[in-house]
Amino acid sequence: YSNVAAQAHPTTLIIGELANLKKVNFEAVSSAIAGAVTEKAFNEAVELLGDSDCIWLVPKHVSIVTLSSRRSRNTTPTAAHHMMEGVGKFLGKNGQANVVVVCQRQYVFACGVAVARAFPLYSRKSNEPSARSVTVTFVTPDDSSPLSDQDIQTLSSTANAIRLAADIVDRPRNEMTCDDMVAKANEVAESLPGVKLTVIRGEDLAKGGFGGIYGVGKAATTPPALIVLSHQPAEATKTVAWCGKGIMYDTGGFSIKTKTGMPGMKRDCGGAAGILGAFKAAVEVGFTQNLHAVLCVAENSVGPVATVPDDIHILYSGKSVEINNTDAEGRLVLGDGVAYAKKDLKADIILDMATLTGAQGITTGTSHGAVLSNSESWERCAVSAGLISADMVYPIIYAPELHFQEFKSSMADMKNSVKDRSNAQCSCAGLFIGAHLFDDYAKPSNIAWIHVDMAYPVHVGERATGFGPALLLSMFGEYSRSNMLLSVAPSLPNDANNGKRPKN
Repeated sequence: YSNVAAQAHPTTLIIGELANLKKVNFEAVSSAIAGAVTEKAFNEAVELLGDSDCIWLVPKHVSIVTLSSRRSRNTTPTAAHHMMEGVGKFLGKNGQANVVVVCQRQYVFACGVAVARAFPLYSRKSNEPSARSVTVTFVTPDDSSPLSDQDIQTLSSTANAIRLAADIVDRPRNEMTCDDMVAKANEVAESLPGVKLTVIRGEDLAKGGFGGIYGVGKAATTPPALIVLSHQPAEATKTVAWCGKGIMYDTGGFSIKTKTGMPGMKRDCGGAAGILGAFKAAVEVGFTQNLHAVLCVAENSVGPVATVPDDIHILYSGKSVEINNTDAEGRLVLGDGVAYAKKDLKADIILDMATLTGAQGITTGTSHGAVLSNSESWERCAVSAGLISADMVYPIIYAPELHFQEFKSSMADMKNSVKDRSNAQCSCAGLFIGAHLFDDYAKPSNIAWIHVDMAYPVHVGERATGFGPALLLSMFGEYSRSNMLLSVAPSLPNDANNGKRPKN
């Protein structure tokens, strides 16, 4: 990311909405195309462009792409959610490149970091180039002032976080095991001054009462782990915990997946991957409150000691769970994670993020994650942050009095999978996690809890999107020293609204 386009790059892409492109003076983009296009040719091309269109000014060298201007109230006010497709399709995969993003100043964050999604790190193709230089610059017709160094740092940190998350999700199981995730978390912790790393693994999980994580991961060749990265500045007055589901591969366990249902289950670590990336970027740009990344890491395997249906596990919350579906494992590891955030970390705000259910895609679609919260105010905050960042989310029904009965057990406090799969299954899965925070949903709580199910937005086709970091950095931007994040962040709810319905 730069205020100045790199020179002599063989490929240049100018991309934005048509209305913004028509406001651009040729002078603003001339340095990026290095004399290859005249002012007359540029202006004529812009006049010829339509919505969702492309014109090659110089074949295979310089192109202008317009993003769709069609949007509803539930999509981003800019076209950032189309950026990955637009850049990936027209920029090509090889060689150095310039990307010139044309947008309004307030949308630089969303559009800028969305470009990163088009440049995945992971590939095992034998002819793939080992390195590529891409320079991203911005033209903002409504504000010609250059981005500050801090703005560029915010964009770079967030883009790196997105690519880190996507890299973890893209890697196959033979390259990204529980061991590898622990190593990756250690690498992140070592890169951030003052960050503390805590790892509880294998039999120590069983001894410590983490029946969810241990029960899911005990059959795997690499032991499960609870990984906690902690950033605790002296001036902090709040404690925030981000808890991520990190199932490094999900066979379904003894409730085994089919031959067509199992491929792609390397992506079941998407929640933990997004949170690890978000934590790194948040600390780099200056997070002012206590922040903990709680990664619940396991591999759901089949083996002689694997959990079987009818087993009963005691989770870290102290509550017992009768297993009726070993393929509903993410909620078990996150039940331990959120309980740890409450009991040990004393968190005021707990957000969990997971590729939790297939029902998420049915409920909110492939582009929007699902958000569930005990606080209507925090729910609205998450939705606003999604629109700001292009990591879009949409609320699902929060009605525990109607839905938690689906987990009723004669033997334990609850079962881990619903009786009726047609009764708000996505909401039910989230409520299971919340049950390990709250003994009684009807009582107001001083803990704000936000659950994000992003099973479908975690990927487009066969590639990870790096979903999560942009959402969390926007949502908690009020706790950042970054002026860019402060300017786009929604106002965080007051504590008085946690767990309560705000008065009209």
